[in-house]
Amino acid sequence: MNNQMNPTRSAINRIAIGLAVALLVAACGQSTSTANTASAPGITATEITIGSTQPLTGPAAPGYSEIAPASNAYFQYVNAHGGVFGRKITYKFLDDGYNPTITASATRQLVLQDKVFAIFNSLGTPTHLAVFDYLNTEKVPDLFVASGCNCWNDPSNHPYTFGWQPDYTIEGKILGQYINQSLGGKKVGYFYQDDEFGRDGVKGLDQQITSVASRQTYVPTNTNVAPAIAALQAAGVQVVASFSIPAFTALALLTAARLGYHPTWVVSNVGSDVPTLTGLVTAFSKGAAGGQLLTGIVTDSYGPRVTDASNPWIVLFKRIHDQYISTLPWDGNVLYGMSAAYTFVQAMKAAGQNPTRSGLVHTLETTHLTGGSGLVPFGFSSTSHLGYLGVQVTTIGSDGSVSAIGPVYTSSDSGSINQYSGAPATPPSNGIP
Repeated sequence: MNNQMNPTRSAINRIAIGLAVALLVAACGQSTSTANTASAPGITATEITIGSTQPLTGPAAPGYSEIAPASNAYFQYVNAHGGVFGRKITYKFLDDGYNPTITASATRQLVLQDKVFAIFNSLGTPTHLAVFDYLNTEKVPDLFVASGCNCWNDPSNHPYTFGWQPDYTIEGKILGQYINQSLGGKKVGYFYQDDEFGRDGVKGLDQQITSVASRQTYVPTNTNVAPAIAALQAAGVQVVASFSIPAFTALALLTAARLGYHPTWVVSNVGSDVPTLTGLVTAFSKGAAGGQLLTGIVTDSYGPRVTDASNPWIVLFKRIHDQYISTLPWDGNVLYGMSAAYTFVQAMKAAGQNPTRSGLVHTLETTHLTGGSGLVPFGFSSTSHLGYLGVQVTTIGSDGSVSAIGPVYTSSDSGSINQYSGAPATPPSNGIP
């Protein structure tokens, strides 16, 4: 038999080998495209590492110290159900004591040493202002800042920063409209934190309220609010619009009561969570006042009430709370943390299996995220990094219940106020986007 291969058979063999190689290459290519890779700092095949700074101690700690643990509880729930494309979320939150100097060093630690993929939900206007230039210079996604400062909506100069909650100017406008419509003819005064938090709220109020009898400020490092409250009383103010963190809302309420001063209080949602305020007022008064001083406070909300056991978001988040962080109160701060965490998971899933930092920014600007339990849409686009676009005015009853006293409204920093009739999103059956 001739050892030389038959030319026809040789050709067939070459074709077969070529096809086998092509199939192997295709299979390898498919495997690569569906495998998790280390696509960015903080992203490995098995893990997503993110971080934030939080006031776990200091003047803003009451209530706010619950937010990051609540977010982490939701992340633990997601991790227990397979994570995001099989990756577990590791959330590192550091205490800054509501001190911008500490915020700056802690944020650099998260970026340079812990090499987080993104900063998530860092809390505080004065604190985060100390770092958002740095984060944008380093091109680190700065997501869902836990503050309603309108400074987070600056895509041209800070393309990596996104808000989450309604900004204070929008909130101030809607509260100001309520004051005009329901408390018209009464003398109005302001009590607010003397930084962008308070001043942004006042910008919104001033778009609606033309006559202000007294404007009083405080700084979080000075707990003596008596001169400010006495000045409001002396000016005959009957309605106090307050942009204050919870501890200073409580101090203002107690100080006014001691002075025999009983105006109508209209308080930003930032400083009006009922369980938090009740605890603070009781502690500051050594139990004498309890929560009775909260009766009649007008405030607002952009999510469901924590007592609404029929709401599917409340059912979901209360179940996670009871499983992972049952020692924490069930209140608006916990709801906030879990809802923001849900939004982050939704964004990461939308960004794809192997996300990059710039890709995540593009996703947020181009994808319609429903977010967590919000009553209104987000304002995210290539030209807007606003979070939720509006609120619903509410009031606190004598039993601590919170009731809506008007429709849901949306607005922008300078546009008109519009009634919103859209239905809020509902969570998937498993509670994971």
